[in-house]
Amino acid sequence: MFSGPLAFILALLLPLGGALEQRLLAWPDWSLPAPLTRPGQTDLEYPQWLEGNWLLTSTDGSQATVCFKRRSDGLVVGNRAANATAVAKLSLGDELLSVENDPNNPNRQLTRLRDGLSLETSIQGRGSESISPIVFLADELSLQTLRRPELPPRLSRIEILSKFSRRDQNHITVEQWQARYPPPEAGLRPGAVATSSSTLLLERQTGNDFIALPSAP
Repeated sequence: MFSGPLAFILALLLPLGGALEQRLLAWPDWSLPAPLTRPGQTDLEYPQWLEGNWLLTSTDGSQATVCFKRRSDGLVVGNRAANATAVAKLSLGDELLSVENDPNNPNRQLTRLRDGLSLETSIQGRGSESISPIVFLADELSLQTLRRPELPPRLSRIEILSKFSRRDQNHITVEQWQARYPPPEAGLRPGAVATSSSTLLLERQTGNDFIALPSAP
């Protein structure tokens, strides 16, 4: 991605996109506030073409199964706890004990780890844009609180912008850009202290590989 003066020039030359397209153009020079709104108790809604079970493959070859389900109201949402568990297992292994959703709020989650550690995640801001019939952007800012026995909690804010590009009915490329910010007490307009990006591949699972989706809430 372009940054600095070149990004500014491109912003003048290219057609004006949505807030998330502009956010992506500014990468990696991100700071808060992000162009996001508070989600309340609503979940992130995905395009209909993301419904189903998918084999996720990272650039290093690690794989996990994730799923997106259609609710009774017809909207497609992610199975947050199951998806987070599958992805976290890749890096944490046996250190991960469980991932639990708040039954009253889809934007809150608790991850339990060995040795009494736990990670509370709360979505503070969200935005999404369908920039074409086959490209979808989603951006979430979360407050993460790491709790450790006999130590004060450690807070951080994480922003992840994801770009889903549908290659065909059974394959989707997911590009992600992540920034970590200081805790809230650092001020209202902190810059990112660390940034990273990655590319993932989703391959639809069918037949014997298909995992039954949980019932809609």
